[in-house]
Amino acid sequence: MTTQTDTAGSVTAVYKVSGMSCGHCEGAVSGEISEIDGVSSVTAVASSGEVTVVSSAPLDVEDVRAAVDEAGFELVGKA
Repeated sequence: MTTQTDTAGSVTAVYKVSGMSCGHCEGAVSGEISEIDGVSSVTAVASSGEVTVVSSAPLDVEDVRAAVDEAGFELVGKA
């Protein structure tokens, strides 16, 4: 699990998502996760399956799972 609190008071977490294979996949996952309250930045990388999320507070993993499911992919867990 990778979670860290940045000096500006934000929290960075990295999640593993299965099924992403292209830029469209990255955009779908990023778009859904960015709608979670408190999220300020999302970077999805299809080649590694990693999604880096910066938020104002730690996120509920079930909220992230629901967003990833809505995008049509599967949250494996935290990286």
